[in-house]
Amino acid sequence: MIADWGADERPLTDSVSVLCGANRGGYPSGNSLLVRGASESILIDPSIDVVRRGGAPAPIDAVVNSHSHEDHMAGNGLFADARVHIHRDDLPGAMSMDGLMAVYGLDGPARADFEQTILDEFHYTPRPDAHGFGDGHVFDLGGGTKVEAVHLPGHTRGHSGFRMDRVFFLSDIDLTGFGPYYGDVWSDLDDFEDSLVKVRDEDADFYVTFHQKGVIEGRDDFVRRLDDFHAVIGRRHDAMVEFLREPRSIRDMVDHRFIYRPHVQTAFADSVEQRSAELHVARMMQRGEALDIGDGLYRAT
Repeated sequence: MIADWGADERPLTDSVSVLCGANRGGYPSGNSLLVRGASESILIDPSIDVVRRGGAPAPIDAVVNSHSHEDHMAGNGLFADARVHIHRDDLPGAMSMDGLMAVYGLDGPARADFEQTILDEFHYTPRPDAHGFGDGHVFDLGGGTKVEAVHLPGHTRGHSGFRMDRVFFLSDIDLTGFGPYYGDVWSDLDDFEDSLVKVRDEDADFYVTFHQKGVIEGRDDFVRRLDDFHAVIGRRHDAMVEFLREPRSIRDMVDHRFIYRPHVQTAFADSVEQRSAELHVARMMQRGEALDIGDGLYRAT
């Protein structure tokens, strides 16, 4: 299970390295984090690149998943002798395929297609032996090396970041131009925004995202990118309010596409668009920005 990563292993400190995924960790790849202590080493979010290479550059005692999405758990089965840890709210997704499908909220043909993709491309292996942790849990790896879990829900119920040795792992607060993803049944728009406010206070030398951006050096750059990422939510919301100047249904909003570009065809695109539209419409109703005018139609006020 020990693999040579060469230049694709980027040390950040004496104990923390990034295992850089293909295409800067662009989906379906990702940037995994290896933390070496005096008594144990852990791998955070083993990507498909870890599986492709056949392991990590060190023996792994425990795998820690930031949340239960397929790309973050690809290597859970590769390290069969290692413990698996995940926030208790996302335990079902690590323990069984049924649990994972509950996170997404897919059913019918979309579920069947995505299940096959998860098995074929992401090597999903149920880990019924997974352990749950909570906010503030500390993994003590010996020799003064510690990793602290920071609960950052919204992307999923249990989505977590990790604080260690002047490094903060952001997981899927990935600071991309795509913006925050909250399109699953287990996603929550308000929780995601609260998490973005919470994580803004993190002070580190390095911030690491699982996708795309990879390593961000310095707090000033991090805060700028985080604010740009957060602003995407407001732009989406304003676009949806404008769309509802005429009476529209949630189905109309799904067909219009506010999250994905029209050419993107995936098994879960409609589900993501629907969940996102429902969350934004609920926010509009709460703010008095839209009315339910009956027959499944909504109109901006």
